[in-house]
Amino acid sequence: MDENPAVRQEMVTTPEEQPQPHPVVCNKYRGLLLVVFAFSLFAAAFGLGVYCHLQKNADPWMPRWKSAAPPCLSPACLRVTEHFSVDMDPFSRPCDYFLFACGTGGSYTSEERHSVKGVSNEDNRELDKKKEARTGGNVRMRRETDFQGKSDGQQVKFPDRKTALLKTIKEILEAPEEGVSVNAAEQKAKKYFSTCMDAESTEKVGSKPFLTLIQQLGGWAVSNGLNRTDFNTTLALLMSQYSTFPFFSVYAGSDSGEKQTASSQHYIQIDEPYFQFPIDWNSKTQKSKASTRYLRPFYMSCGQYLALLGVPSNQTTQHCGLYISLSTTLALATAPLHYRLSQKLLYHRITIQELQTLAPAIDWLACLQATFQPLPISQSDLVLVHNLPYIIHMSQTISIWQVQHEMMGTRPLHTYMIFSLLHTLIPALDSRFFQTMRNFSIATGDTQEEIPRWLRCVQQTERGFDTLLSHAIRERHARKEAEELIHDVYLSLKKKLTDLSWRDNRSSAFILNKIKSLNPRLSTKTNNLSHAELNHLYAEVVLSEDDFFSNYLQMLVLEQKSRSRLLSHGTQTEGLSITPSISGNDIIIPVGMFVSPFFHSSYPRALNYGTLGSLMAKDLLHHLLPNIHKQANNPESESKCIWSHYLSVTKDPGRVVTFSLSPSKQQEVWVQYTALQVALDAYKMSFTRHPGDSSLSGLSYIHLFLSSFTKVTCDADSYHEFMPFEPSFLVTVLCSNSGFCPKPLTCVNKSQSYPRETCQSRTLH
Repeated sequence: MDENPAVRQEMVTTPEEQPQPHPVVCNKYRGLLLVVFAFSLFAAAFGLGVYCHLQKNADPWMPRWKSAAPPCLSPACLRVTEHFSVDMDPFSRPCDYFLFACGTGGSYTSEERHSVKGVSNEDNRELDKKKEARTGGNVRMRRETDFQGKSDGQQVKFPDRKTALLKTIKEILEAPEEGVSVNAAEQKAKKYFSTCMDAESTEKVGSKPFLTLIQQLGGWAVSNGLNRTDFNTTLALLMSQYSTFPFFSVYAGSDSGEKQTASSQHYIQIDEPYFQFPIDWNSKTQKSKASTRYLRPFYMSCGQYLALLGVPSNQTTQHCGLYISLSTTLALATAPLHYRLSQKLLYHRITIQELQTLAPAIDWLACLQATFQPLPISQSDLVLVHNLPYIIHMSQTISIWQVQHEMMGTRPLHTYMIFSLLHTLIPALDSRFFQTMRNFSIATGDTQEEIPRWLRCVQQTERGFDTLLSHAIRERHARKEAEELIHDVYLSLKKKLTDLSWRDNRSSAFILNKIKSLNPRLSTKTNNLSHAELNHLYAEVVLSEDDFFSNYLQMLVLEQKSRSRLLSHGTQTEGLSITPSISGNDIIIPVGMFVSPFFHSSYPRALNYGTLGSLMAKDLLHHLLPNIHKQANNPESESKCIWSHYLSVTKDPGRVVTFSLSPSKQQEVWVQYTALQVALDAYKMSFTRHPGDSSLSGLSYIHLFLSSFTKVTCDADSYHEFMPFEPSFLVTVLCSNSGFCPKPLTCVNKSQSYPRETCQSRTLH
């Protein structure tokens, strides 16, 4: 059968005979392909450019913060390694970490913290430090065993910051002398410390040095050997040569009512003295009186002192009775700080001549000239009195006692001054005197254990050689790394504060301008003295090799010179402080903060920034913004966010939580968390400049930073007392919604529902 002609015709058609595309359609396809190719090439070039730009501007620490770091093998690093253990690692046992944020060795559970934590914004710190001076600088410290660690391999606690500073001073004073590298002034400080530590020599001489000194001062009526010495002459001598202020205290300082500048004027300040016995305040009658339940132990201690000085027992009753009677009479006009503040009894300006008229029993000009010699003191000079009613009462009491008792030969005013001198010199006498003082303290309720001898000797050395020791700490510890840390922390802090949401534009502008105008700097110009200048400063100090009593008297003379320098120059050594202060437009960061285990120039920067960086940030926030919760919205909102995190990981099934944070606690939670963020951001800046860092215990950079923060907040952060939970728990919040941490802080054994919102600030993203 024949095929379909039409089909056959199609099958035999030659290629030349097939229809061709139209030229216009062909060109259209070619153009489309060219556009697609050009766009692809442009996109690839643009992507490559963006990638190169991102790589160029990428954070150098981003790919490395979780990586392993080379170990730090310096002697300082090897010593600090013992402070870190698995118990303090927030990522090793997260389930325990939620409930025991500072380890399982005694921290509170969440329920316990709710019931025991409290916050008070009241700051009732007294203006004077008379007690420390009168007891030879024997301030109360935590027990030595608290920071010596344990011998069974468990973690070693960080000391508090003051103890860390004192231990650093001890290392300086005990360091072997390296030929001519040790200057003459430092040799004198070491000699003073060495004789103080030589308890055996002090025990051998007993009370003889003090009895000899009494004779040099004209004797006293207790031993029937009193020469007729003038009351004001003896008082001026005790104030100038022996730092003893029996009837009132004297020191130099600025007026808190004046605007503080770098050259703020300093004035002579006159205040109540320190009494050896507790004083009760009756808020209804607004009167003071000696605590009657402690008068008998006080009388007994008086008799024990006299017995140690060889006074016959038949002389004890009369002279101790008069001593106690005069003491309690003077105490009647004293008043606690809160009352003096309410009655505006502080910083009362008056000339020396006017003071002489109101309190004529004291030769004020002669006494003050002796105290601040060789400075010229005149009758027209202003002084600041902190309780003028007491000063007037004291003068009237002295006048009455001079008339009633001096003619009888008992001379109770002179005996009172000698007893005051004895309490000043107890640290330089044998242990029987110190134990008598200690026994009376225990009788008044002091349950603190006796501090070790090295601690007392360091405190005493610090009193006389503060400028020298500040210089030594700066040379040994606070080098360029310290300056960099200060710069990074403050720059990060300014970024954080700029990012805040303020409630009032006017107050925010004032605060931000203040923050930007302040200049943080390390210590003061007094710490930049050369070795020659330091030697000249201590040139007149001549110390004995084996007579600590005479060396202690030399230290008291150094204290007098320090008071005179402060009054004349208006500057003092802040190097042995542990907290920042403001002087004019400068934020003074004392070198006393830069000591191990919180800081060392050879430490990994993650350790320095995690410990001292966070502590410094907290200090600055508390100092510069004491009421931030009233001025910005962030403290409240961020604190609520953090609190919700805490509740989500610690609540028990079926438990209804109604506990909320007070405004003061909200502020503290915000300050603590902000300090962590500021320190981390500061470390980020440091790592960007110096990407080559080291670490400890095989931890990554960020792991060491977070563990360091956890360690310091658990052991040495005084602010944690104002928190509703352990501040170290803030690491949990930081890690919950960020990629910073080595691994998530989650507990598979608990049902956890984290809030959706993040509590991080924009500076960390």
